[in-house]
Amino acid sequence: GAHPLFFLDYLGTAALAPKVFEDVVGGFCKACKENGAALLGGETAEMPGLYPKGEYDLVGTIVGTVERRKLITGEKIRKGDVLIGLPSTGLQTNGYSLARKVIFETAGKKLSDLVPGTRTTFEKTLLAIHKSYLHPVMKLMKKVDVHGMAHITGGGLYDNVPRVLPENVDAVFDRSTWKTPAIYGFIEEQGKVDREEMYRVFNMGIGYVIMVAKKDAEKTLKILKAEKQRAIIVGEVVSGTGKSVLIN
Repeated sequence: GAHPLFFLDYLGTAALAPKVFEDVVGGFCKACKENGAALLGGETAEMPGLYPKGEYDLVGTIVGTVERRKLITGEKIRKGDVLIGLPSTGLQTNGYSLARKVIFETAGKKLSDLVPGTRTTFEKTLLAIHKSYLHPVMKLMKKVDVHGMAHITGGGLYDNVPRVLPENVDAVFDRSTWKTPAIYGFIEEQGKVDREEMYRVFNMGIGYVIMVAKKDAEKTLKILKAEKQRAIIVGEVVSGTGKSVLIN
């Protein structure tokens, strides 16, 4: 439930190209402005003996603040709570190593090729901007008692959601409630990746999960949709042992 205060960055490369630096820092500034955070600075390092030419190492850290009494720890999550999912805009921040290997090495595709079943190129799909859920979630927290939240990054639904679950409940996700983007089906088929492994590596179309009481589910959906979020109910909380369960 924290609100961002400031952002620090690290950019490492063999030789800094001014245009690349301008574009990267410009992106930082745009994102910080949109999310109400200050860009305080950071470190830019040129190390030709360490980095290959034309490659970049990019790291960012955000520091935020929240009142202790408003911390959302997951301790309020109870059997019967509803799981509400917010769609991702793409791979977002995880799974790129596997995606690159399957798409370009195994399948031999080019950036300009279309993702099968879509009118979008692999380039546009892989470079889709990681959306920020800050504003809609902050609006929701002012009007609904949010029991828990999970950002679906590395580890997918299997590893991220259990971090906020009490030990006596499970989060059951019904995969039939949302449409998995075509890029994941392509990676799974071409790379012969196990279905469960796909849900551990990628977000599979769900970028953020919010847990609320069943009585607040419709109100939550209404608030999020007013914020132009395609929020959907993706599952429920049941008695269990603190894990994520995926069905259908």
